[in-house]
Amino acid sequence: MARAKGGDQVHRRKNGAKGRQNRARQVYVFIEGEVTEKQYIDLIVKHGQRADPRRGVEYHIENATATGKHRKPLPMVQDAVRVLRKVEREAGDAGLDKKKDWNWPQVWVLFDRDDHLGIPEARKLADEYGVSIAYSHPCFELWRLLHYQNYTSTFGRECSSANSRLRQQPGFAQTYGKNARTVSEQQSKHIKPEQILGDGKYATAKKYAQKINKQHSGGNPNDWDPYTDVWSFVEDGLLLSGY
Repeated sequence: MARAKGGDQVHRRKNGAKGRQNRARQVYVFIEGEVTEKQYIDLIVKHGQRADPRRGVEYHIENATATGKHRKPLPMVQDAVRVLRKVEREAGDAGLDKKKDWNWPQVWVLFDRDDHLGIPEARKLADEYGVSIAYSHPCFELWRLLHYQNYTSTFGRECSSANSRLRQQPGFAQTYGKNARTVSEQQSKHIKPEQILGDGKYATAKKYAQKINKQHSGGNPNDWDPYTDVWSFVEDGLLLSGY
């Protein structure tokens, strides 16, 4: 299972091929939200199934204490580029090969459409330097909603609309207490295990996400409403096959 090792660095040492293959992949993550995305990652890493049990992952939330602009798409990608340069240099010093080794370090940025500016520029910069992106329109709550139901209608960049629909799902309120009838928007930012784990929820959410994403094959990502590819971070970044 992937392990959280916040702040650790790839050690600078030379290894043989066998030694390199036994090293965990280091994944450095920038997240927009201060609560939801962090809790989500912690949960799925703890309960997820590894695609290959021989391949471990250690993840690091790089902007855990950041505030202001350092939680917005373009500045996060700019920060991610600097981290990527550093960790790739360290990985090379440690004897890893970018073209051959599965555990070459990765840097991911998870962000939402919301009403942010600079999203096309952020994606272009990420593509140029090899930073990976998981993007949700209008926001991460769409990905959570897809664990409950399919949803293809537009949100008009209104995350509050996605959050409201999520809170209306049968049984959602009860995950905060069996007698709970309603949940505030602020409360709902805290993810409960029952909302995402078990009963094929991940496979269902991924299937729904891939279906809605097919209608956005190009153009301006500002207009991809709705859209989410968080599943790519789960599988390609954390090397999980589900949770």
